[in-house]
Amino acid sequence: MKIDRVRSLHVAAEWDYQEPLGEAHLSRPESIYPELAEDPRWPLDTSSGPPYSVEAHFLLIDTDDGTTGICGPVGDEDLAIIRRYFADLLIGEDPHAIERIWDKMYRHAIHGRKGTGMMALSKVDLALWDLKGKLLGAPVYQLLGGPSRPRIRAYASMLGYSVEPNKVIERTRHFLAQGFTAFKWFMPCAPKDGEPGIRKNLAVIRAAREAAGPDADLMFDAWSSWSVPYTQRMVELSREYRPTWFEEPVLADLIPQYAELRRSVSGVFISGGEHEYTRWGIKALLDAGAVDILQADVTWAGGISEMAKICALASAYAIPVIPHHGGWPSTHLIASQALSTCPIQEWLFQIGRMTNVFYKHKLAPVDGHIELPTAPGLTMDLAEEGLTVLEERVLAG
Repeated sequence: MKIDRVRSLHVAAEWDYQEPLGEAHLSRPESIYPELAEDPRWPLDTSSGPPYSVEAHFLLIDTDDGTTGICGPVGDEDLAIIRRYFADLLIGEDPHAIERIWDKMYRHAIHGRKGTGMMALSKVDLALWDLKGKLLGAPVYQLLGGPSRPRIRAYASMLGYSVEPNKVIERTRHFLAQGFTAFKWFMPCAPKDGEPGIRKNLAVIRAAREAAGPDADLMFDAWSSWSVPYTQRMVELSREYRPTWFEEPVLADLIPQYAELRRSVSGVFISGGEHEYTRWGIKALLDAGAVDILQADVTWAGGISEMAKICALASAYAIPVIPHHGGWPSTHLIASQALSTCPIQEWLFQIGRMTNVFYKHKLAPVDGHIELPTAPGLTMDLAEEGLTVLEERVLAG
């Protein structure tokens, strides 16, 4: 059996979503420049909806026996890189030989070790694991050694929701009633916003604790826009509200500063690694003692193949891996790992719900948990109804 074709599908669907989109302001690294301070628009036209017209690209890898592996949504940049660097490498390969194919792609794209190059490689790896699961008739987590549990605890990631304190209280209580016991809110202010910004950040943290009660886990994402002194001050000022972690407090390349924060603060975890790639990048964080929690993204950091290595590496340092979003691929990865290695899954409500319109199998937490899928592969098959194929392109073969 051989891989004989690589394709992409451009599909469209209707998303009937009734809540406001993109209503929150959050701090971002580029916000220090006034012309870049405005919040980015949602990646769809919200002027006429709901329902909204949404589009996505999917990557398909075919074998000569008619089996297809799929991954998506994938970005335009992903597809351009896959077509330029990776697609031809796949033709004629044994679809089961994922480790060999990964190594070929990595060595061929020597300038793609991080960032968009590795993100594109990750999508190929995921499609290959989906293909392998279908060929062997098993969910991918079973091929990786799982299941480690029947369902995965999820935390409610509130990206896109208003951080006005009354809204924070309202939405936190709403999702608490749905069974969630952990919540992450996104900080609106950074050092450039001075003392008023600190008060706004504290108001979000205070409101989240008031709504969630004493027992829930609360996490707060600084989106790489803080500094060491600012983070230290936020930790001290928020101590009475018992945050579980502060996420990406400084820029990803400031590894010594991460380590300084981890050494200098107590009672709260420092998390990061969302914008790091491959086992080598993660090892640099671990060797530096930079983070209490790793958050590499399975769709960015090298795919299932690399994230399995990252989890093994992290377990040797006794550092848990709580992947950045990642959708269904994260579910399969987490389900294959010990609870001490991967204890919980992030669920981004708005992005996750939008992506669901394209899938046959919807990823939707119930009672604050994600049930393990039973379908073979990575559970990213396209919906059988409601999709329109706008374009199909052959990338190789």
